[in-house]
Formats: sequence, structure tokens, C-alpha cells
Amino acid sequence: MKNEKGFTLIEMMIVLLIISVLMLIAIPSITKNNEVSRKLGCEATIDLLQGQVGAYEAENNATPTLQDLLDDDYVDTITCPDGTGLVLTSGVVEKAP
Repeated sequence: MKNEKGFTLIEMMIVLLIISVLMLIAIPSITKNNEVSRKLGCEATIDLLQGQVGAYEAENNATPTLQDLLDDDYVDTITCPDGTGLVLTSGVVEKAP
């Protein structure tokens, strides 16, 4: 009989068990981080739009609408990454009610 090297069935099962446990730990953490990133993405979009409102006002001496910012290429989008709408009221950008 040749001296063949390889993994036994028990060794392979132990490796699969370890991988399964790691996946059970990692998946809930990843989904939680997705929710946090969506929230922070909306806050970052609001901050960006607020900065562009200031730039528009400085260049045009007028308060813009969100559509003005989009039409004049100040921004690419006027919604949050999660699809939440935004409104511009008296020069302040906030989430739509």
C-alpha cells in the first residue's frame, strides 16, 4: 500500500464546522453594518447638498431649489442612497416628511 497524503473525513468535517461557525458570527454583523451605512449615507448626502446650496448662493446671489442644483450640475442626485426624498426649505436641506 502506498503512503498517500490527504485529509481524512473527520478533518474535513472539522474545517467545515469551523467555517460554518464563523459565517454564523459574521452574517449578522454585516447586515447591522449595512443599516448603519445607509443612515450615514443619507446624512452625508444632506451635508453635500447643504454645501452645494451655499456654493450656488455664492455664485448666483439666489437661493436655489433642489431641481436648480440638479439642472445646473451642482449635484448628481437629490435623494438619499436608500431612496429617501429630500426637501430644501429656507436654504436648509432635510429629509422629506
